[in-house]
Amino acid sequence: MMLMEAHANYDGELARLKAKKLRQTREKIEREGVLDEDDYGRIVPQEGVWQIIPNHADGSFYGFDAWTENFCSLMDVHQVYVDPDDALAGRWCYFMSKMRPNKWNPDYPYDHLCERIERYDIIHGIGDDAHFAPDYEMGLRLGWGGLLDKIARYRADNGAPEQQHFYDLHERAIRSIQGWIRRHIDEARRLAAEERDECRRQNLLEMARTNENIVERAPQTLREACQWIVWFHLASRTYNRDGAGGQIDALLRPFYERDIAEGRITDAEAVYYLACLLINDPVYWQLGGPDADGKDQTSAISFLILDAACKVDSSLNITIRVHDGLDPKLLRYGVECLVKYRNGWPRFSGDKALVAGFMRNGFDERLARRRIAVGCNWMSLPGLEYTMNDLVKVNLAKVFEVAYGELKGDTGRTTERLWYSFASHLREAVRTAAEGIRHHLKYQKFNEPELLLNLLSHGPIEKGCDVSDGGAEYYNLAIDGAGLAVVADSFAALEQRIEREDRLTWQEMDRLLDSDFQCEEGLKYRTLLGRSQRYGQADSLGRKWALAVRDEFTAAVRGETSADGRYKFIPGFFSWANTVGFGLHVGATPNGRRAGTPISHGANPCAGFAVDDASLSLATAVAEIQPGYGNTAPMQWELDPSLAGAGCVALIEGIIKAHFEMGGTLINANIMDRETILAAHADPSKYPDLVVRVTGFTAYFAMLSPEFRQLVVDRVLEN
Repeated sequence: MMLMEAHANYDGELARLKAKKLRQTREKIEREGVLDEDDYGRIVPQEGVWQIIPNHADGSFYGFDAWTENFCSLMDVHQVYVDPDDALAGRWCYFMSKMRPNKWNPDYPYDHLCERIERYDIIHGIGDDAHFAPDYEMGLRLGWGGLLDKIARYRADNGAPEQQHFYDLHERAIRSIQGWIRRHIDEARRLAAEERDECRRQNLLEMARTNENIVERAPQTLREACQWIVWFHLASRTYNRDGAGGQIDALLRPFYERDIAEGRITDAEAVYYLACLLINDPVYWQLGGPDADGKDQTSAISFLILDAACKVDSSLNITIRVHDGLDPKLLRYGVECLVKYRNGWPRFSGDKALVAGFMRNGFDERLARRRIAVGCNWMSLPGLEYTMNDLVKVNLAKVFEVAYGELKGDTGRTTERLWYSFASHLREAVRTAAEGIRHHLKYQKFNEPELLLNLLSHGPIEKGCDVSDGGAEYYNLAIDGAGLAVVADSFAALEQRIEREDRLTWQEMDRLLDSDFQCEEGLKYRTLLGRSQRYGQADSLGRKWALAVRDEFTAAVRGETSADGRYKFIPGFFSWANTVGFGLHVGATPNGRRAGTPISHGANPCAGFAVDDASLSLATAVAEIQPGYGNTAPMQWELDPSLAGAGCVALIEGIIKAHFEMGGTLINANIMDRETILAAHADPSKYPDLVVRVTGFTAYFAMLSPEFRQLVVDRVLEN
């Protein structure tokens, strides 16, 4: 049927949904405090509805049985959310993984790593969750009933008691989700019986029918497909915060085209369903880019998804995959959206370098083209790959500090000797991070098994084992370096000002750093050091040292790959917002950085590096520094508002294409004027709908802590 045919564009419904979303965000801030994370679309739960069920003396819960018991008990009581303005039912309320007092099972300690983790300020990732992508295509093809049939089929082939128990638990999880859905069906019908507005009543009835259709069988229509996706990501979010998306235009294209061909919907209705999907939760969705055969995946629904994003105009995480065959109209539309709405979306990924890089790990081109950016910076093969992307980071600035301290007092110091010390400590830090990952993989099933994502992965159900425990097809394990520019610029300042120009001695540098540049003439020398040849400047000493750090870090990470190639370690340069926390643990550095201040962001040069056109210099530097194995080193691009005009769209598009042609992998962009960001920082409550790209994710500025807000403010002011 043609739903609400009288409504040409559904602007009224969407305006009310957006207003409710802002109210829900304010409620989260009032009830829970600031939240340095994605918006998520989560709502505040009713008090006293559910509490965790511990199975350990420390008050937490661990292992398959406990996670299943907790998840299913929550599904049984989770509040129902039905909105007559919404095409889709459901919202989520609980972070199960955050409600535990401890995130790692103490029965499997990693004490042997703790001293090195602390020494090098490593974010080790042990016990972290869900940083890989489900295969939504599998879910849409099978539906909940089909997944149950799949479990039954492989249960017959795998008769070991442990495997049978594995299947019992996954079957129980599915049935609990189905029960949650059925309660929404009942609520939609109840509200429809009370609703006096005919359009709203018909919408509620259609919502009930949609969910009745998909509670057992696979979705057949666009609305059903969107609703099925919502249920899966709401359940997996609840379980352990899964944020991964997929190639949404390819996933939904068959449903849209069938609906249009059979006259079930109009484009206006399609946009309404898609907007409701985007409002529900800002999952990381991809548009365009090549399929396995290299053919561009852009279609009519790609543009409708951007149309829907324009109507939502909120916190979104849409990525356009740029490649040689991309429909130029999609790229142009994406840049126009970035310029018009200034909300940090869409962002852009570079398939040329990403595909070539992933192939260097031994994978063929068809498989490499299927690997997409499904999180803040992380790449994944949906349903095939366990990655741990964005979970493991080495503070390169701290490694430098350790190396510098080791040579302090050595009368024969040189940058060459400091480099050898730094490289040695860097290899040790990377080795420690890799050992932590291997520890995580060995014991994660006893800590936090992937009950939900197992369902949409290739291997776990077939084998009867968790994706972290041999169930995945591929293990590509990421280690990111953070603070690259601080290290490169520090080496460059030492070489230039001490060794080449004789403007300082090593002993004087020690005094400057020990005093945090507060000693006599500290400001003078801090300025001198900060004006040394920087990473980001062509043919500079900073560039030379940045490339050396890249090569050393890349070799160290690659060297941790297992002898049989089963566990491949992939280097990247991404700091997330850990620049703040990492900086707190590092004293003053020779590039003029003060103690305790944030380190440099990801692969970006330190602010103020440019002596010519900043955007082009940035694009060139970040493209050149890529590790080159299929993980990203994103370019964080703070565009001046003077570029936010229709006449500059072609210029921005040109820089995007140039960056990717030079080897770039991912661009996160903000367009923010200084007056607005400073006013919002002073009183966030006056700017409830201001959205910024923090790093790889967007968020309401008012949701962020003062420290995270300052991170964004500093980047804008230093642009």
